[in-house]
Amino acid sequence: MPTLSRWYIKIGMLYFIAGILLASLLLAQPVMGWSSKLQVLRPVYLHFLFIGWVSQLIMGVGYWMLPKYSKDKPRGSERLGWVVLFLLNIGLVLRAIGEPAMVLAPQAGLGWTLAIASLCLLLAGWGFIVNTWGRIKER
Repeated sequence: MPTLSRWYIKIGMLYFIAGILLASLLLAQPVMGWSSKLQVLRPVYLHFLFIGWVSQLIMGVGYWMLPKYSKDKPRGSERLGWVVLFLLNIGLVLRAIGEPAMVLAPQAGLGWTLAIASLCLLLAGWGFIVNTWGRIKER
């Protein structure tokens, strides 16, 4: 398995653990009598599970398993693969900070975190498509 795929999958597993922990906190909140402010973490846990875990797992396995691009570059551009990994995770972390911050303190001026997070996630998605598109071909 390529090093890049291992990084995608292992980081994805960390997001899976974090997402499950956040979901557990949200489920325990009414029973434990904790503040309802914990509900601001709902979009965070969903992003962690669906983008951090599922999408990152798909990208890691796709980078590893899809047909070869060429003999010189069997997996496309490795550099672009690392950029996608970096952008995806920066976007997720900024989203995890910005989403609750915007709900709890909208006057704090942290809206830029969501804008940059969205841009990072968009660029990561496009980068993955650009790097993978040529590998999806008829035999």
